[in-house]
Amino acid sequence: MNQILGKLGENLAVQYLLDKGYTIVDRNYRYGRNEVDIIVSDQNHIVFVEVKTRNNNNIGEPYQAVTRKKQKQIIKVAHNYLVENNIETEARLDVISIVLNSKVKKIEHIEDAFHTV
Repeated sequence: MNQILGKLGENLAVQYLLDKGYTIVDRNYRYGRNEVDIIVSDQNHIVFVEVKTRNNNNIGEPYQAVTRKKQKQIIKVAHNYLVENNIETEARLDVISIVLNSKVKKIEHIEDAFHTV
């Protein structure tokens, strides 16, 4: 169930980003055991996007699941992607937080959500 909800959330996030004018560069980029959900670009940045989807916010907002440990993993994956693809564009780390159920569809885009730690 969680994988289905997660994929649905990622697909919603992709459409949301496209609607905002971003270009999708890559999806589900893996480095070692870690992954970045979506990589997009705009005119000024390459953006690494972590998507968190829940069917309610009873235990907190989905973005709160992006812990310090998870941030470090995303930073490591992002750094590898930049080096591997010889990208020198300024990078940004965003989180898209989605609450999705039969009554609610709430998408929150947190730009520049965290920095190198």
